[in-house]
Amino acid sequence: MPVKIRLARRGKKGYPFYHIVVADSRAPRDGKFIENIGSYNPNTNPATINLDFEKALDWLQKGAQPTDTCRAILSYKGVLMKKHLLGGVSKGAFTQEVAEAKFAQWLEQKAGKISAKESKLSSDKAAAVKARLEEEKKVKEAKEKALEAKRAEAAEKVTTTKADATKTTAAKTTTTRKRTTAAAKKAAEAEAAAEEAASQEEAPAAEEPAAEA
Repeated sequence: MPVKIRLARRGKKGYPFYHIVVADSRAPRDGKFIENIGSYNPNTNPATINLDFEKALDWLQKGAQPTDTCRAILSYKGVLMKKHLLGGVSKGAFTQEVAEAKFAQWLEQKAGKISAKESKLSSDKAAAVKARLEEEKKVKEAKEKALEAKRAEAAEKVTTTKADATKTTAAKTTTTRKRTTAAAKKAAEAEAAAEEAASQEEAPAAEEPAAEA
């Protein structure tokens, strides 16, 4: 029967992960499978791949055909490279020892590339965090400046209001004093007039001169 190496979807909506399975090509995508040989989680960066290398190699040598995604996974993990080297050994192109040395060299180069990628991702992440913090700092400073401006404006309004109130109070005091002074003046004038009238009433009438005999 035709056998495929393919992905079987698991996980929840919006956050899937996959089992790497060997299954009959006629079976439903997420249905029955012959053997589970690993898992693939694309939600991490880089993607997390767990693979039983020997089982995957064995199924490839038996003729199992990987899907495009699984072929990329097997290539990334070196299974296809190992199969290619073993093919060269079986054809007499080189010995098993040479094949192992070539594969070890390939693994070393691959590890270097993965390490460089992870280092770049880490640097990019740190740079992104730094940029985000700088942006947050700028936003915070802008908010603080706006708040200080509002406080200064409010303080100025309070000062102006107090000054206006002081002027109003002073004006009222001056008006009251003027009124009090005017009233006192009128009262004094009235009192003086009354005293003058009283003095005139109390003065004796002038005696007429006696007639001469």
